[in-house]
Amino acid sequence: MANKPLIRAGAHYSIRSGYAGAAKTAFAQGARAFQYFPKNPRSLGVKAWNAKDAELCRTFCEQHGLLSVAHTPYPSNLAVGREEEPDLFDTTVSSLRNDLEIAEACGSQGIVVHFGIYKKRNPLQGYKNVIQCINSILSGWQGEAKLLIENQAGNHGDMGMTLEELLQVRKLCEQPERVGFCLDTCHAFAAGIWGGSGEQSLITKGQELRFWELVDCVHLNDSVYPAGSRRDRHARVGRGFIGAGSLEELIKIRELEGKPLIMETEPGADLTYREDIGLVNGWAAI
Repeated sequence: MANKPLIRAGAHYSIRSGYAGAAKTAFAQGARAFQYFPKNPRSLGVKAWNAKDAELCRTFCEQHGLLSVAHTPYPSNLAVGREEEPDLFDTTVSSLRNDLEIAEACGSQGIVVHFGIYKKRNPLQGYKNVIQCINSILSGWQGEAKLLIENQAGNHGDMGMTLEELLQVRKLCEQPERVGFCLDTCHAFAAGIWGGSGEQSLITKGQELRFWELVDCVHLNDSVYPAGSRRDRHARVGRGFIGAGSLEELIKIRELEGKPLIMETEPGADLTYREDIGLVNGWAAI
């Protein structure tokens, strides 16, 4: 009999009760992984975090076999130009480095950051900016936490929608070994690089490009809109156009076994994620 796959499902939790509080809430709801914002998700800045709380989070996760990732604030934009907007570039780098330090203190896998948005005439400059920003964030970094680039849905432009783009940017960074990926299933579906049910091209291409082995986290989101819509609207697992079967098929590939599967959706009727976490963790028994 084949071994059952190790599935680590979880969701995004508030740090209102601290980093350790988020970990404990996740564990109480049956999660084996969780995501959190290291600070205010609406603004860039440097947070003086509670080191004791972060250490409690790390210790609790180690004791209970929990994995975690931090999600950077929404204004974080890797495509900001150092020459075009020097103040914003410096603020962005400082904020993301701060997130990386908090993630390291909490024992997290890394920090998830969207690929980047650049709407000026020369798209090549946008990619150069992304690489330059990543290099600056990781300059001198010696921690275990990685910078995890998330694929984009296409609702803010064409950048960051394909596996090839993500891989090429990582390849051109000064420290590619400190850069990983977060694959968002809804974004891949919305971008049109994955068709969901029975559609194997994304899985096959990812294996051919050796993309999946560099994925450290999956955002396991269904989609409110059809494939190729370029509309980033998450639905609960099995309640959107992707469907539970397609999501299960994807996350069961060998390269994703044991990696955090984070749902960024609304909670269930009991205002927790127990139902959806139980559903996904249950796939290990099938």
